[in-house]
Amino acid sequence: MSRVLIASLLVTCLLVNTPAHAEKFIPPSPELLVLVQKAAADNSSFRDKFDAQVWLMSMSSRLAATISDPRKRLALLELIHTEATRAGVSPQLVLSIIQVESNFDRFAVSHAGAQGLMQIMPFWLKLSGQPHGNLFHETTNLRLGCTILKYYLDRSHGDIREALQRYNGATVGIDYSDSVLKALSRTWSWN
Repeated sequence: MSRVLIASLLVTCLLVNTPAHAEKFIPPSPELLVLVQKAAADNSSFRDKFDAQVWLMSMSSRLAATISDPRKRLALLELIHTEATRAGVSPQLVLSIIQVESNFDRFAVSHAGAQGLMQIMPFWLKLSGQPHGNLFHETTNLRLGCTILKYYLDRSHGDIREALQRYNGATVGIDYSDSVLKALSRTWSWN
């Protein structure tokens, strides 16, 4: 399949999967297309290369306003997809949690002391056997966050609201789960 045909298919898929609130579609630059193709070819968490390219392009366009550098954006998206897939959770749900928790600021620290993209409490490092680990390291943060999320999803028997409240450290109220689910439906949904 020629690069032109692949690029055309990607653009078509992006137009179909663009969120309803998007004002207008901006075609990706040729550089971004090459980066996505390269990333998709190297990533083992996707079932096939085309799915990887479409997912990465779609999510990259949604994240562009927050992370302007396309290389950093794609590297983060690949890592999120890999760690979410490894844990058995939806990458889009993880993206939604990150948006609500840290707005993609890997150095974010909450008033309670939670750190990084997924706002992990430092005690998890000790409990995971990595007392000197760094929660600002994206892989460490995502691996712990996705594992914790998966645990709470399993404990909640798939009840996403309950799992999100547990992830947030609260079992009452629905504000946090509403925020995450709103981010999921408005920005990160994937059909």
